[in-house]
Amino acid sequence: MSNFVSGRHFLQTPGPTNLPERVLRAMDRNAINHRGPEFGALGREIVSKLRGVFQTDSATIGIFPASGTGAWESALANTLVPGDRILISRTGQFSHLWEQMATKLGLDVVALETDWRRGADPVAIAQALEQDPEHRIKAVCAVHSETSTSCMTDIAAVRDAMNRARHPALLMVDAISSLGCADYRHDAWGVDVTIAGSQKGLMVPPGLSFTAISEKALAAARAGGARRSYWDWEPLVASNKTGFFPYTPAINLFYALNEAMNLLAEEGLSNVFARHNRYAQATRMAVAAWGLELQCQDPNAYAPGVTAIRVPEGHSADKLRTVILERFNMALGNGLGRIEDKVFRIGHMGDLGVLSFTGTLTGVEMGLRAAGIPHNEGGVQAAMNYLATANG
Repeated sequence: MSNFVSGRHFLQTPGPTNLPERVLRAMDRNAINHRGPEFGALGREIVSKLRGVFQTDSATIGIFPASGTGAWESALANTLVPGDRILISRTGQFSHLWEQMATKLGLDVVALETDWRRGADPVAIAQALEQDPEHRIKAVCAVHSETSTSCMTDIAAVRDAMNRARHPALLMVDAISSLGCADYRHDAWGVDVTIAGSQKGLMVPPGLSFTAISEKALAAARAGGARRSYWDWEPLVASNKTGFFPYTPAINLFYALNEAMNLLAEEGLSNVFARHNRYAQATRMAVAAWGLELQCQDPNAYAPGVTAIRVPEGHSADKLRTVILERFNMALGNGLGRIEDKVFRIGHMGDLGVLSFTGTLTGVEMGLRAAGIPHNEGGVQAAMNYLATANG
């Protein structure tokens, strides 16, 4: 029996995401001298465009040849030393991994527990900061869009809570699965360090991580921080002016990133965000019609780029994903950490047209039937009815 599968593979994980043809073609060229004038011009152009995506006028932009995990480490290593205390909300697996990294780096982590079904609680953050009159907490860390649970944290509300508590801690935000999918305002929300990666809403292959660094965070790095070399922010200040980097950059990924940001600009960020919200709403309507349960229980915290869906008790989300992959050639995101095998995740971020999106939901509905998961029919129809009349 042939193993050949016709048609394109549907990559509907919440990162890596599908790559636009223009991004693929942009990478399909030889490298250039990363110390030559052509690359310097490219580097400066990319830094300028990234400022627009982060919505910042003044932040120093860092670009590392790394995954988002590298940007996490750069944030902690530049601003903190072993023994420093940080506050982090456990909203899902990725906040948990950030917490684990901080512990390995010798930091004193104060964790605010949640049930992984909502974003961070600004009230709880404010209370923790008010109970710290000596200002031992040096940083508040939050994940904007928790990819494992599809729950968002209101970063503006977190900043307001910090301001009300009159606490000087740095605000560090993981925007890895929100940048390019949801409205994100580094300057307006008073974020000190924003962390992001290339492989989600920015529609670029994995391999680049980004930091947007406020003057306050840069001053903290200059005044102290842990020992670091590769992750050091100081050379990035010069890089933002020259377009050159203190290490060999991922040149072909720079080509891809530049073209991807051209695409975002052509569509318009507000339209990009509206498109993601439409797909997220359509997914939730399908889930409701199927009679299944969302992992995120707070309607104000629904993520626009990913939806995590619980399977009924006694059924396996991983078995469902396997059936869908083997029968219909579509990859979905798996459950992570404490919700492993309990949820599957539909990624609806990045380069995704309405027909590909409805094909994704069709694959899920067929998979539910093929895997014997109890559900109602009509989820795809509910989504299509909405999308046929939704603006855009």
